[in-house]
Amino acid sequence: MENVKGILNGKWQGRSGGKEVSSRKLLGIAGMGWMFDAMDVGMLSFIIAALSVEWGLTPGQMGWIGSINSIGMAVGALVFGLAADRIGRKNVFIITLLLFSLGSGASAFTTTLTAFLVLRFLIGMGLGGELPVASTLVSESVPVEKRGQIVVLLESFWAAGWLIAAIISYFVIPEWGWQTALLISAIPALYALYLRIGLPDSPRFAAVKDKEKLTIFQNLTKLWSKEYGRQTAMLWIVWFCVVFSYYGMFLWLPSVMVMKGFSLIKSFEYVLVMTLAQLPGYFTAAWFIEKMGRKFVLVVYLIGTAVSAYFFGTAESTALLMTSGILLSFFNLGAWGGLYAYTPEQYPTIIRGTGSGMAASFGRLGGVLGPLLVGYLVAEKVSVPVIFTIFCVSILIGALAVFLLGKETKRQELA
Repeated sequence: MENVKGILNGKWQGRSGGKEVSSRKLLGIAGMGWMFDAMDVGMLSFIIAALSVEWGLTPGQMGWIGSINSIGMAVGALVFGLAADRIGRKNVFIITLLLFSLGSGASAFTTTLTAFLVLRFLIGMGLGGELPVASTLVSESVPVEKRGQIVVLLESFWAAGWLIAAIISYFVIPEWGWQTALLISAIPALYALYLRIGLPDSPRFAAVKDKEKLTIFQNLTKLWSKEYGRQTAMLWIVWFCVVFSYYGMFLWLPSVMVMKGFSLIKSFEYVLVMTLAQLPGYFTAAWFIEKMGRKFVLVVYLIGTAVSAYFFGTAESTALLMTSGILLSFFNLGAWGGLYAYTPEQYPTIIRGTGSGMAASFGRLGGVLGPLLVGYLVAEKVSVPVIFTIFCVSILIGALAVFLLGKETKRQELA
């Protein structure tokens, strides 16, 4: 773990836009925004459970809250991915966090489901735009031998955000309500926005920004050219499968615990314990990704996710439920780290933002379908084991796509 420790201690320097920026500062600034994004998404799963009681929502309406968030993320990933190749990674980085923080704060004052859904769409746009652009910016700003680890460590801030979300939801929502929880998530994000303004853009974008840019149509066409079509197909498949299963499972996790007979408070407590497993998932993935390669991490961690999902869905004892839930968090979030490290490495700088954004955007369609499918299946009295078996198969398809179509990019210079 020495390389990881070196990164966290800022022992090497990356040069960005003519200014020298320590890895620690770059990772911290980018990671803070990532953490606040995760806080919002993490709390949403608990807020859905609370709103179902307070507003008397049906399973279908509960599913729509998660799905409208993913529709916004799909639109945001597409729009801001294209924008990142034209106006720069840093500018998009700032715009998306501003959109997210203002939308999240405003949603605390909603009193109707319609208004809440509109704001969730805008929040989703900010989230969906920021995540692939952030990983692209960091990938382009760090040395090749540390690139995979740094991006996975960036993703580990997502686990920290989920952990904070679980703590806030457990202690704040039952006592002070979901509105207070949303305000807590929005206000600190403005501080991250302040820090981000002083961050220089990526050196690779700075090197090409004054050159002739491709049109939007040319960018999209190039993704499916003979040169890049294979990796585009692979990314779109794995992104769809991973996002479909992640949002289908994790947004419904507290509610699924309630379906299995636990109280709302007890379900929050168990999900909090499961969330703790995300951090070692990231850290082990960060170590393996430079030792064994991107494909190894993605395939192994996705298979681990699939097996854990199956046992979580079929668990009949509390011990098996908790064990499989912990392993589900461990493997799933480690796979996410590998995916964010792997995606920007598939394309040259001129289309990297577009390629990463389009893959994420297509994946977010899965994020729309996942929560809606669960809501529909629950309404139709389909059992939890059957629902989680569907997600198990989806994740295995993603692992197969990486295994058959993916190319190893460990320690390869970005084009």
